[in-house]
Amino acid sequence: MAQREEVKEGMNTTAQTEEREAFKDEDEGKEEEEEVASGTRTDEHDDDKNELCDDEEAATTRKNKEKESKLTSCSDRKCVPGIIYLGHIPPGLRPKHLRNQLSMYGEIGRIFLQPEDRQIRRKKRKVGSRRCDFTEGWVEFRDKRVAKRVALSLNNTPMGNRKRSRFFSDLWSIKYLHRFQWTHLSERLAYEQMVLKQRLRTEVSQVKRETNFYLNNVERSTHLERQRKKRQRDGQEVEERTWDFTQRQTEDEIQMKKKRKKNSIAQKHLDRTLLAQQKSQSNVSLLAKIFNCKQNDG
Repeated sequence: MAQREEVKEGMNTTAQTEEREAFKDEDEGKEEEEEVASGTRTDEHDDDKNELCDDEEAATTRKNKEKESKLTSCSDRKCVPGIIYLGHIPPGLRPKHLRNQLSMYGEIGRIFLQPEDRQIRRKKRKVGSRRCDFTEGWVEFRDKRVAKRVALSLNNTPMGNRKRSRFFSDLWSIKYLHRFQWTHLSERLAYEQMVLKQRLRTEVSQVKRETNFYLNNVERSTHLERQRKKRQRDGQEVEERTWDFTQRQTEDEIQMKKKRKKNSIAQKHLDRTLLAQQKSQSNVSLLAKIFNCKQNDG
C-alpha cells in the first residue's frame, strides 16, 4: 500500500511539473507573440515618423529654393545688366560713397566717374587745393530692371537721407540708358583719348612748322647779311631794301578818324540847311516884290 501511495504521489508530482512546464511554454509563446507585435508596431510607427520627416524636409527645401529664386532671380534666367547715367556729381563724392548709397537697391557691378579737365585741375593746384572732383558718372547694375526702378525712384530726390549728411542739399540726376552697354562707354573713352592724342599731335606739328619757318628765316637773313658785308668790302654798290607795308592803325588813330567823319557829316548838314535858308529868303524877297508891284498898279 505504501508503495502504491508513493507511486501515486510521484505520478502526481510529475503531472504537476509537466503542467507547470506547459504553462511556462504557453506564457513564453504569448510573450514572444506580443514582442513581435509590438516590434512590428514600433517599426510601423518609425516608418511613419520617417515619412513625415522626409515630407517636412522636402517642404523646407522647396521653400528655401523659392526664397533663393526670389532673391537671386538672375541665377535661373540670363541676367541682363543695366547702366544708369549720373549727370551731376557733387564735390567730394567718391566711387565708394556711390557704391554704399546705391548697393541697398541692388547688386552693383562697375562704376566709372569722369574726372575734371586738366586745366581746371591746374587752376585748383595754383590756388592750393589738390582735390580732384568729378563731372559725370556711369553705374552698372547686374539687373536692368533694378536700374530702371532706381532711375525712376531716385531722380530729382536728395542724395542724403538725413539733414546732417554731406550731400543732403544735392539732388540725384539719374537717367537709365536704354540698350547701352559698358563696351560703348569704353569705346567712347578710347575715342576721346584718340581725339586728344590727335589734337596734341596737330598742335605739336604746327609748333614745329612755326619754329622751322623762323629758323629758316634767321639763317636766310644771316646769309644775306654776310653777302652785303662782302660786297661792301669789295667796293660794290649795295642796294638797301625798303619794306613797303602798311602798318595797322592804332586805337587813337581809329577814334580820330571816326570823329573826323562825324564832323564832316555834321558840316554837310549845316551847309545844306544854310542853302535851304538862303533859297527860302530869296523866294520871300521875290514874292514881296511881286505883290508890291501889283498893289502899286492897283
